[in-house]
Order: sequence, then C-alpha cells, then structure tokens
Amino acid sequence: MPLTFDDLLLRARALPRGGRRALLGIAGSPGSGKSTLAERLVAALNGDGPPWAAQVPMDGFHLADAELDRLGRRLRKGAPDTFDAGGYAALLRRLREETGEVVYAPGFERDLEQPLAGAIPVPPGIRLVVTEGNYLLLREGSWARVRPCLDEVWFCEIDEEERIRRLVARHEEFGKEHAAAVSWVLDTDQRNADLVARTRERADLLVPAGVLS
Repeated sequence: MPLTFDDLLLRARALPRGGRRALLGIAGSPGSGKSTLAERLVAALNGDGPPWAAQVPMDGFHLADAELDRLGRRLRKGAPDTFDAGGYAALLRRLREETGEVVYAPGFERDLEQPLAGAIPVPPGIRLVVTEGNYLLLREGSWARVRPCLDEVWFCEIDEEERIRRLVARHEEFGKEHAAAVSWVLDTDQRNADLVARTRERADLLVPAGVLS
C-alpha cells in the first residue's frame, strides 16, 4: 500500500523511547518539500496536547553573507561549504544530551536570506526534534558528524520538473527577477541538488511527494 501521512505520524511518534529525546532528520534536494513535511509533522504531533515536538532547520547554520563575501563563496550560497556544518552537528548533540534545560537554535529569515541566532527555543519537555536540510546524509567533512546524531533520516522524493518549478517560484517570491531565478536554480541549486540526490540510498525511509497531497 502507498505510504500515507498517517503512517509517517505513527513512525515519528514511535521514535522517542525509554524517556529519552529522539531526533528525526528530513533530507532532500532544494525544493523537495522538506520544510513543509517537517512543519506538518510537528503541527500534527502537537495537535492533541502540550507541545512535545519541535522543528529545528539546518538552514539556521547558513554562513552570513558578510562571511561568504570574505570567503569568496557568495555566488555559491547553499553549497555544503557555505554552512557551519560543525556548529550544526554540535547543536544536534546538545539537543540529544542537554534535555534538562532550554537549548536555543538559530532560525533562518527568508526575507533577509540570513540566519537568526537564538530564534528557536527547545525546552526540556520536547521529546522529538524534527530537523530538515539538504545535507543530513553527506559524508564529507564535518557533515559526517550529523547522521550519527539522528535516530532516523527520511528522504523526500519529488518529480524533477515540479521541484524546479517550486524553486523558481520561491526565488521570485523573495525578490529575484524570473530570469535570475531560473539561472540560479539551473546552475547553483542544481549542482547542490545533484549532490543531495546521490545521498538518497543512505536514508531510512523514502517519502514520495504524494504523501502531502
């Protein structure tokens, strides 16, 4: 039978065991629906009582534009080396181990295209952290420290034409002209998407696009 959203909810609810906090990763190429799935999961899990699930995006670990300019990487923003991968892995470790106090995670402001420090509080009552991002299954450099911090990683699959359409629309929504949006998606974003696609086989579960329809 086809995988359903209810199936995903049951699987997510089962992750925290023995009184400890669990971490669920949702990976996929840019525009594959990772954030939408994470948001819907957390909302559904918290819909019948006190909040016990929280969303912490990988995008909070984007390097600031000023640092990307200094490094000469601004035109490749979104590539693996334009994030603080070590900082992200360290936060995931804190979220797993430091459950007796509030842990603050950075967010990402889409309008500014910049990370925001201390934007997401994760209080002691949170039993499941859902974190989404492109590179959760990457094995190069500091990214290799991410996967061991996660109980499971799910990979969002999507038709390539639809993924590109979504990305172009997103870039236009946040200020790019159509031609510039298409150029960015087919060049910078596509290189990142190809890299992420090669990590697909390392996921614990493949989530088809139809789950959120």
